[in-house]
Amino acid sequence: MTVEQMSSAQTLNFQAEVKQLLHLMIHSLYSNREIFLRELVSNASDACDKLRFEALENGGLFEDDAELKIRVAYDKAARTLTIADNGIGMNRDEVVTNLGTIAKSGTKEFFGKLTGDQKKDAHLIGQFGVGFYSAFIVADKVTVRTRRAGLAAAEGVKWECSMTGESAGEYTVEPIDKAGRGTEITLHLRDDQDDLLASWKLRSIIQKYSDHILQPIVMKKEQWDEEKQAQVVSDEDETINKANALWARAKSDISDEEYTEFYKHVGHDYEEPLAWTHSKVEGRHEYTQLLYVPGHAPFDMWDRQARHGVKLYVRRVFIMDDAEKLMPLYLRFVRGIVDSSDLPLNVSREILQESKDIDTLRAGCTKKVLGLLEDLAENQKDKYTTFWKEFGQVLKEGVGEDHSNKDKIAGLLRFASTLADTTEETVSLADYIGRMKEGQDKIYYVTADTFNAAKNSPHLEIFRKKGIEVLLLSNRVDEWVVGNLTEFDGKQLASVAKGGLDLGTLEDEAEKASIEKETGELKDLLDKMKGSLGDKVKDVRVTHRLTDSPACLVADEHDMGMNLARMMKAAGQNMPLSKPILEINPAHPVVLRLKYEDKQFEDWAAVLFDQALLAEGGTLDDPASFVKRINQLMLAMNGN
Repeated sequence: MTVEQMSSAQTLNFQAEVKQLLHLMIHSLYSNREIFLRELVSNASDACDKLRFEALENGGLFEDDAELKIRVAYDKAARTLTIADNGIGMNRDEVVTNLGTIAKSGTKEFFGKLTGDQKKDAHLIGQFGVGFYSAFIVADKVTVRTRRAGLAAAEGVKWECSMTGESAGEYTVEPIDKAGRGTEITLHLRDDQDDLLASWKLRSIIQKYSDHILQPIVMKKEQWDEEKQAQVVSDEDETINKANALWARAKSDISDEEYTEFYKHVGHDYEEPLAWTHSKVEGRHEYTQLLYVPGHAPFDMWDRQARHGVKLYVRRVFIMDDAEKLMPLYLRFVRGIVDSSDLPLNVSREILQESKDIDTLRAGCTKKVLGLLEDLAENQKDKYTTFWKEFGQVLKEGVGEDHSNKDKIAGLLRFASTLADTTEETVSLADYIGRMKEGQDKIYYVTADTFNAAKNSPHLEIFRKKGIEVLLLSNRVDEWVVGNLTEFDGKQLASVAKGGLDLGTLEDEAEKASIEKETGELKDLLDKMKGSLGDKVKDVRVTHRLTDSPACLVADEHDMGMNLARMMKAAGQNMPLSKPILEINPAHPVVLRLKYEDKQFEDWAAVLFDQALLAEGGTLDDPASFVKRINQLMLAMNGN
């Protein structure tokens, strides 16, 4: 930055996404306009929390003003509303970064989902988070005056933006003198916002949405003047909110509405949470936890580096946002706070990395969240269905990441299955076991890269014929699940596409004898096919798993599954691929024809292999040759 830029006003353009978001918010969120005050007060509270934390190591940041508070004031004549705090404040670079751009993962996906329908878009905007920009719901001009704690008064910054006239979509930044640290946001209200220029209205909004804020929210007292027959504003401040730690209060004293509004503050969310758990743990380690499961997934859910979940407090003093060590990655959607009585106030991230106390907190938080989910699954099934649709695929990661809770997590998993043949994942492993056939000792599943590929897999033919349920796994994370979960409640998980078909007592002796007999009768054919296919296959054998298809491919018992192998290859991981086994249906007309085919035997064998590969969801190395063979065989069958 040049000296000239630092000492004079500069006009800048908004990031394109900011312009779009501002327009959408003004038109889509107007019906719930009161949230602007909640958002601005919440940001002010965060600024105070951050100052308190930084001042632990640098007490001079308080600048002889250690009483943190948030002030709300209005001016009827000027038609302005001001929200001010004496928190950490911002320097010029922070002003430009925080107020001029949306530095948020998932921005592109967010805007791609917008429909133009105001009601639907309002829902999406709420998911994205509205924050500072919500000021423009009620204001056509916003002025921000701020100074970062520790900087000189002359290093204050003024940011201003108007949404009307030729300068709409631009903002100015200029240096100012600001005696006190912190941020002051002045809203120049739109003509239709007169009700916000009344003390009773502002107080009611604050008490409704921000009563839980830890810092005092103050306004000038007003009282009735008999002589003037009017409300008169005094110089005395009055605290509007309870200004105490909500999580430190008894659960019986907290209403559902208060819990909900606190979630919206701590989670920076527009919508209500799905569920929450609030408890105080006493004993060797003492801490309070108030943890929420959101009602929807954030846009950056699959970014495992994006963390914005649990806040850490020590004896009600804010320590840090995103205390990632308090929650495992597979529960990264959880929001809330943990307040410890044992950690030192100057706890650092380095200490968090190595502290046994933190391990205890993490284990306790994890246990509480999983217990909450178990309660939803058992007693509030509609809510659990919502949870699963939003977060189920993330929860599945826990099977391989959290060995100590593997059984709990496995019990919470839901899958699609051949029972309904729909994409809805509603079947638990306990449900599956409860429906198992008499004599069935395995939980059968099939994996594929799409639901239709799984549903129509030829490997399911014998299972459908015998009425045996099979789990249909088509999400990428499912391979991770079955790779780490080998059994549940004493029942082994078994892929229908790996190893030889073993249905145990579900397969009668006549079927077993038939396979042995047909294997002997078709030995010459099997050897001939194996020789023709060469290094494409590990083996060719007879199977009774097929009823309609002529052939299928399976992986050997201890080899990597074919779907997983394709996923690894697509991810650029060059691993040695195991050769598949080609299984043929001895009763299929195509196989019977091969017994007597000589001239075009190699073409038939190749087509059988390629068809089986396509049915698995695989891709052909040489599609042109496949098409050519099909055409030749069709012509030959027509006698041409």
